[in-house]
Amino acid sequence: MRRARPIRRRARAAPRIAIAASRFNQEITDGLLKGARQALAEGGIAAGRIEVFWALGAFELPLLADRIAASGRFAAVVCLGAVIRGETYHFEVIANQAARGIAAVGLKHGLPVTLGVITTHTLEQAEARARNDSENRGRQAAQAALELLDQLERIGKQSGLSAES
Repeated sequence: MRRARPIRRRARAAPRIAIAASRFNQEITDGLLKGARQALAEGGIAAGRIEVFWALGAFELPLLADRIAASGRFAAVVCLGAVIRGETYHFEVIANQAARGIAAVGLKHGLPVTLGVITTHTLEQAEARARNDSENRGRQAAQAALELLDQLERIGKQSGLSAES
């Protein structure tokens, strides 16, 4: 698997970044959150420019992300959570609706809303994706948000629009 390189933002005012995180499977989400914070710091975002909001579970993340995006206070929203397969169909419903809803928020508001919600068959798989390394899915979701912010800014400059338009 190709590893994403850390995004180094050009010198300018750092954007405010929101993280919407799920409390369900919080031991996993905490690892994702740590990875996201590290990637944002490496990308030049100071801790004071990051605000974390909590939802009960992954299913509630799209509404939380929508309200965050609608506030106009943040340039991007990083969504974090863990859905681990159980014995029922519930796993598929939650995972699909969370992913679909999070994608819709980004399109609706025209800003990066990234998916750091992991879906695994076992707790061990979830733990592996939340470790403090380059494969941390929270880290990767934060890196995607920064990269997309840069690309949207580039497109805005070329078209005369700003990334916040």
